[in-house]
Amino acid sequence: MLVISRKEGEKIRIGRDITISILDIKNGRVSIGISAPAAIPIERMTDEKKLKEKADLVESVKDKTKSS
Repeated sequence: MLVISRKEGEKIRIGRDITISILDIKNGRVSIGISAPAAIPIERMTDEKKLKEKADLVESVKDKTKSS
């Protein structure tokens, strides 16, 4: 994991297509903006259990469509 510090108004570029902008920093919270192609899914990782359940559901749907 790369760990870097940015100030409000600064940006981070990932590859050529993804830009993360630091929009605001207040009361220990950082607001960010993410610019990425629509084909790249962006999800909040606030609840690992919900994300795991979603991934499991997607896999089960894929498995069912393969066997059809």
